[in-house]
Amino acid sequence: MTSSYPLWSDEPATQDLLAFRAVAETAADAIFDDGLDPVAIGLSGAWGSGKTSVLELIKSEIKERSSGSEREVLVIPTQPWLYDPAVGPKESLIAEVLGALSREFKESDPVGKAGLEAFKKLVRKVNWSKAVKMAAKTAITMQLPNIDDVFGLVSDEPDSLDSEKGMAAFREEFETLLADPALAHLSRVVVLVDDLDRCLPDTVVETLEAIRLFLSAKGMSFVIAADEDRVAEAIQQKLKTAAPKNEDEDPAKLYLHKIVQTTIPLPSLSRFDTEAYLFLLLAKAELSEYEAAYASFVTKCDELRIGGGSLDDLEVEDGSVLAEHLVTATRLTPILYEKFHGNPRRIKRFLNDLNVRQAVARRRGFELEPDEVAKLMVLERILTDDFETVLGWLASNQLRDKLDALDVAANGRVETTEEPSSEASEDEAPKERGVKKKPVDTEPEPEPARDDDFSDTLRRWAKLPPMLDASAISGYLYLAASFAKIEVIDTGLPERLRDLAVALTSSLKLDRAGVTDETIKLLPEGDAQILVGHLGRRTRDQPGLQKFTVESLLRLAAQQPTTQPNVVAALRSLPAVHVEPATIIKLRPLDQTIYRPVLETWRAGSDDQQLQQSVGIVETAWSSNGN
Repeated sequence: MTSSYPLWSDEPATQDLLAFRAVAETAADAIFDDGLDPVAIGLSGAWGSGKTSVLELIKSEIKERSSGSEREVLVIPTQPWLYDPAVGPKESLIAEVLGALSREFKESDPVGKAGLEAFKKLVRKVNWSKAVKMAAKTAITMQLPNIDDVFGLVSDEPDSLDSEKGMAAFREEFETLLADPALAHLSRVVVLVDDLDRCLPDTVVETLEAIRLFLSAKGMSFVIAADEDRVAEAIQQKLKTAAPKNEDEDPAKLYLHKIVQTTIPLPSLSRFDTEAYLFLLLAKAELSEYEAAYASFVTKCDELRIGGGSLDDLEVEDGSVLAEHLVTATRLTPILYEKFHGNPRRIKRFLNDLNVRQAVARRRGFELEPDEVAKLMVLERILTDDFETVLGWLASNQLRDKLDALDVAANGRVETTEEPSSEASEDEAPKERGVKKKPVDTEPEPEPARDDDFSDTLRRWAKLPPMLDASAISGYLYLAASFAKIEVIDTGLPERLRDLAVALTSSLKLDRAGVTDETIKLLPEGDAQILVGHLGRRTRDQPGLQKFTVESLLRLAAQQPTTQPNVVAALRSLPAVHVEPATIIKLRPLDQTIYRPVLETWRAGSDDQQLQQSVGIVETAWSSNGN
């Protein structure tokens, strides 16, 4: 794969990628139903479920339904979560509504001028002293009509919205104002309230009180996008309502339902929705300059959703980037659907994190394909316990062997698509010779008892394509561990040998030279064998270190002759496809009776021309020296 993932903004979508148009149309039906006027509608869903995007769709639907009409619909978006803490929430919402209405009066028109006077009278009903007397520099003041003396609006009268009498007077005058001839061009006012569930309990309750204040006026509509349970919790905390008993309805929700006539639950994404959403997000970057083509994909996904089809029915060119995105979406859907519970924001965040990981890895020199990074990201960000397990394999230099065993456990026994070379060693894995594998077709059998400790989630993860090569991903895993602040330490290596092992694998010649031949010679035989095993596994897992690890292995073999069989085994276990010519040349001055099996294994394991030439150089040197 050659494509990359875009970074997605958390701003609400202007295009319906989530099939939420039906929800928006249902809300619009209630808004335009004269029998429900005035009305307050709840739009309930968890954080990140797409509520803000639905509000944008509702705004678009209102605009479309009112286009061509002689009377306009005034839409007022508001976010109580962003209200200035120095200003009362009730006053803030009132100011937003009144500020929007003030711009509808035409002072050049006598009717408009008269209406504006009535409007100013209503403004004086609000106790703006709660807003620090509304200093002229505040944003809320700027929403008020052309008033020369802001402080002239301040009302400290006892009845100013702080009593039932004051609220009743405000409601009566506000309803009269909406019926004023100066606003006859408006058919209704729709307030879209977002993020109420993010607010502190005081703000939640005061905002609801302000909404209740407006709801007796014909022509007023509210759509409140919030998690109903979170709002009810805020009400319970603020008003100290009792907990529900038995099957009784929650008193806090009863309070909420007195204001909100009906709630439309926002459905979580289905499996198909998740797959379509992933594909549409990935495809948008490729089709940014082809809006019509992208819109046709969105439309086709909607049709498939209704008709019960699958994304296989999308027409994409084989081998194209879009086809690759389709495959990626299909691969990621099962786990993301289950683990993210159909939450669009979490899916979008996953793609953003994926892009960041891929960009950082590429700049750190880790050449991984996007689908490989995606598979590793599932492990890192979703299957966190299994991620730590894999880091344990990395730390103990068992990554390659464990990944191979996991692949067999998850995907079944494998066989090669072609016969291996007759000179290949019996214990060399076909995968390392560059030979492709395919699952063996066998009759289904009952699942045998497990002889491994792989978790079900790790097995499931292993089924995700593509297969991962330990040497390719080890660097990324170290990077991911650093992001998660996890130390990668081989706890199986005795602590007395850890510093020595670090020095022997160091890329600094000074560090390696610091371990003298005398130091190696004086090691207890058992410790020397442990180090050979450690260096062998490290070389197998991370072939990029062979320049340093092979040198150290050969030093151990020279100074501790009893380790030579294990050193030979360690060198033979290094996949031939990863053996560097310089590594082969290191064998030239050594005893061929000991190291010839290593040379033969490497020669049989790869037909790479450079490798074969290097093997020939060593063999020629051995022959000429009579070694």
